[in-house]
Amino acid sequence: MLLARRNNLFDEFFNDPFFTDTYHNRQSLMKTDIEDDGTNYVIEIELPGYKKEDVRAELKDGYLTIYAETVSENEVKDQKNYIRRERYSGSVKRSFYVGSGLKQEDVKAAFENGILKLVFPKEAPKQIEENRYIAIE
Repeated sequence: MLLARRNNLFDEFFNDPFFTDTYHNRQSLMKTDIEDDGTNYVIEIELPGYKKEDVRAELKDGYLTIYAETVSENEVKDQKNYIRRERYSGSVKRSFYVGSGLKQEDVKAAFENGILKLVFPKEAPKQIEENRYIAIE
């Protein structure tokens, strides 16, 4: 009986939103699919709630890094006093090793309906490119 009570205490402790919400939110950010279509790699990254202007892709030292940053404010108020005000500011980042021979011109990027799509050839020329940002259409 004592053992069962002890397990319940820890279950309740770790089921607190402090632990679970952060974990689940982190798991749902930047869900990524990577496809090999034969000649290209296609990466699709889900970025719900982000706009094209919030997203940046960088190629540096063989790593393709995706950054997304947003600031939003949700405000509901009555005529005299605030009922609720909420603000959110956050950023996410994810990197993929794509090889040191890949150049900025080799990567095609598009952002539509909250999904960032990056396409680049499997076989890249063997040249090292300085870090540069990739234009997102």
